[in-house]
Amino acid sequence: MSDQHEHWQRTYREHPGMYGEEPSAAAVYAAKAFRESGAVDVLELGAGHGRDAIYLARQGFRVTAADFSAIGLAQLRERAEAAGLGDQVSTLEHDVRQPIPLPYRSVDAVYAHMLLCMNLSTQEIRDLVAEVRRVLKPGGVFVYTVRNTDDAHFGTGKALGDYIYEHGGFAVHFFTAELVDTLALGWDLRERHSFEEGELPRRLWRITQELPRH
Repeated sequence: MSDQHEHWQRTYREHPGMYGEEPSAAAVYAAKAFRESGAVDVLELGAGHGRDAIYLARQGFRVTAADFSAIGLAQLRERAEAAGLGDQVSTLEHDVRQPIPLPYRSVDAVYAHMLLCMNLSTQEIRDLVAEVRRVLKPGGVFVYTVRNTDDAHFGTGKALGDYIYEHGGFAVHFFTAELVDTLALGWDLRERHSFEEGELPRRLWRITQELPRH
C-alpha cells in the first residue's frame, strides 16, 4: 500500500463523511455542463465518500464512482442506498495510475474534483487523461479541478519534485497553465476557470474540455 493510499484509507476511517453532504460547487457546474451535452453515463474519478457522486445521481445521471479507498467507497455505497439511489450509482475500486477498467467509448462524461492534482507525476497525469479520452464517447465532456501554482502552498512544505509539495502527509501536484494546455491537445478546451475553495483559501482551476465528435 502506498503512503498516499494509506493516508486516505486512514482519513476516511477516522473522519467518515469528512467533506459533508453538500456537493462541491464544481459538481453543480459539472451537472449543468453534462446535462447540456446530453450525457447519461458519468464516470467520477476520485469519488471519495461520494458527496458529488450522490449529487450527480440525484440529477438523473447514472454514475460510476471510482476511488482507490475501499473505505471511502463503502461509505459512498451506504449513502447511495440510504438515498434510494443504489440503482444509479455503482462503485469501482481503482488506482488512477492503472488503466481505467472500462471499455472504449463507454461513458458520456468524466468528472474529477481535485484528483489530477494528487501525488501523480506529470507522465502519470498525461497517461490518465489519455485513459479518460479512451473511455469517453465522441463529444464527451471532461470536467476536472486542480490546485495551481498561484496557491499559497505552492513552493512550500516538503518538495517531492515535478511541482509536487507535501503538507501534513498530503501531497499535491500544482498545475501550470502549460500543463493544462498540454492535456487539452486534441480536445476542445472550453474553459479554464479560476476559483477558490476552503481555508487558506486553496486556489484552483476548473477545466472543461470536450472530445471532437468526429
